[in-house]
Amino acid sequence: MPPEHHIGTKFRNLEVAVKPSLGDIFRWLFRHRPKPWPKSVNTNSHPPPPASVASGELAVTFIGHSSFLLQFPGGAVLTDPIFSKRASPVSWAGPKRVCPPGLRFKQLPHIGLVLISHDHYDHMDLKSLRRLRNAFHPLFVTGLKNGPLLRSLKIKHAVELDWWQSYRVNATTTVTMTPAQHFSGRWLGGRDTTLWGGFVLEMEGSRVYFAGDSGYAGHCREIGRRFPGLDLAFIPIGAYEPRWFMSAIHMNPAEAVQAHIDLGARQSIGMHFGTFQLTDEAIDEPVQWLERARVEKGLAPEQFRVLEPGQTMLCRKPEPAHGPEAGRIS
Repeated sequence: MPPEHHIGTKFRNLEVAVKPSLGDIFRWLFRHRPKPWPKSVNTNSHPPPPASVASGELAVTFIGHSSFLLQFPGGAVLTDPIFSKRASPVSWAGPKRVCPPGLRFKQLPHIGLVLISHDHYDHMDLKSLRRLRNAFHPLFVTGLKNGPLLRSLKIKHAVELDWWQSYRVNATTTVTMTPAQHFSGRWLGGRDTTLWGGFVLEMEGSRVYFAGDSGYAGHCREIGRRFPGLDLAFIPIGAYEPRWFMSAIHMNPAEAVQAHIDLGARQSIGMHFGTFQLTDEAIDEPVQWLERARVEKGLAPEQFRVLEPGQTMLCRKPEPAHGPEAGRIS
């Protein structure tokens, strides 16, 4: 028997169906009133990421949108890398960056692993993947049936995973694909023919969760149950308005805070905001609403925060100890 989320040649969510009609799409496109975004945003300058990290450390650098650089003693990882000016199949139309990548491509260290959550243009940017292939020849890990598109880029070192399936990268690093409440498709006729999801990355004694793109659903509790003691979680906080159209596929900040709680993560970092105007909320609204939701739930600022593009956070995992602070990344 195939898994429950497999339906013939396609995939589905297990909790909330995502089936906006063509009429819904046109209703949103022609009737929505997006709040204005600036054409460009000046970003602060930050020191470059470290040349190396010590045992028990993890360096996290925010590149923008859902792209992060993760550095640990065993190597470096990129999540959903997009360095292009547009999240689009063409260079002359589609959502355009309002702030540049926090790291220029030439600033990247050697990349050994790239995680690709799904095939949407703002998460699977073919130009960026081609550049990574040429520069580093990393391992690409993604969901089922995304392999043919990667192979069209002459990427040969790629692994496709199903939900809850794991792949051992090396002696100290394992990647597990996890469910997400979302959908896939780079064109109208290819809806849900490739698998979407998130990842749990176990490396050098730490557990890191990257949510990819997702609405809020019960999979967060299940991930927390299967992977207790998550040290760090990357959770989307933007692209959520209007709720009648976006709630099934994108969390709002309050739901992101609840996802953090459901996961049991010691610390979370917000993503998927402030780079491309994909939906109707203002550019600064996700961060403001995240702060409000965090306070309402009684979370300390360091428990759920955001980074500026180019900003690096160095996480240190202390030696095992007794008590509630044991194993915390700070």
